[in-house]
Parts: sequence; C-alpha cells; structure tokens
Amino acid sequence: MQFVADKLVWTRKPKKYVVSDETIEIITEPYTDLWQRTYYNFCNDNAPVLQIKTKEKFFSFVVKTEFDSKHRFDQCGVVVYLNSENWLKASIEYENEVMQHLGSVVTNEGYSDWATTEIEAAVKSMWYRLSRRNNDFCIENSTDGKKFKQMRICHLDKADDEISFGIYAGSPENSSFRAKFTDMEILPCQWKAHDGQQT
Repeated sequence: MQFVADKLVWTRKPKKYVVSDETIEIITEPYTDLWQRTYYNFCNDNAPVLQIKTKEKFFSFVVKTEFDSKHRFDQCGVVVYLNSENWLKASIEYENEVMQHLGSVVTNEGYSDWATTEIEAAVKSMWYRLSRRNNDFCIENSTDGKKFKQMRICHLDKADDEISFGIYAGSPENSSFRAKFTDMEILPCQWKAHDGQQT
C-alpha cells in the first residue's frame, strides 16, 4: 500500500491547499477543530481531514509536519477519522510564545480525551508514526524521523474493518497558518506484538 495523492479523500476540503505525492499543504481557516464534549461541553467537527482508506489490519504510517503556527490552539498532525464521534488525532497545539502542547486525542462514542506534554514554542517541525494492530493503535513522535518515542497506545471501538487515516490541520480560534506534510510512508507495522506478561 502506498500513500499516493489519487487515493486521498477529503472530509471538509479547505479553501486553500496543495496536494501531490510528495507534499501536502493546508492553509487553515479560523474556527476549525476536532473535539467532542468532554469538559468543554462543545462539539467541534469542522477541521479539514485528508485520508486514505484501508482494510489492512497491521501497518504504520509515517509523516513529517512543518508549521508556522502562532496563535493559541493552532494544530496539525495525523488522524484516524472514522466519523464525527469516533476518531483519534496527534499534533502539536500552539499555546503561547513560551510553550506548546505535544499531545493526542482519542474519541470513542462521542467523548474525547486529551493527553499532553509541554514542549518549547520554538519547535516548528515534528514527525509522527501511527501504527495499527486491529482495533488498537500506537502513536509515536520523533524530531529527526529516525528515533521515535511512544506518545500513547489506545483503542478505537469502531475500527473493526476498513478505516481511514491521514492528516489534518485546524485553527480553533480566529487565526490561520500554513501546515506542510512531507515524507509520507506506509510501512509494515513497526509496532511489534507484545511478547506476553512476564510472571
């Protein structure tokens, strides 16, 4: 399976974008986001998502992101978007001139969670590796595309058979920025099977 432009499908196409086999660029529009209910009580489901479909149960998707975000909550990264109430995403959310949140959101049956760690605001590039093993997923990040660190392991209830996965970008407040995605690869699953609980 290859990550090629002619297999990609938009969920909410942005007004300004570039798509090729080598590079995808999205200019975000204001008030675009993905979030469901938890804590904030609002439902945001309007960020542009560009994905490829697969029934493959074991694979890894790698992508490099570059971004000039500069307003609170600006974000771009990887996504598995099944429908408005079942999806996951990983990204860097800009916070202020000092720090950003590197994190991930998993949404099952209409409720989102958010797991984060703080990083410096000067970071303007990040690699992600998204791996699938049946209904379970592993999200990793890397600063150089070589050494990846685990962000989280999670489960998507509705990821039984065919899923869609790819990239997204959004600006939840009144802002806009350029998100660039390159070095996209689909690989044999790099997330190895667990060898069992030691006793």
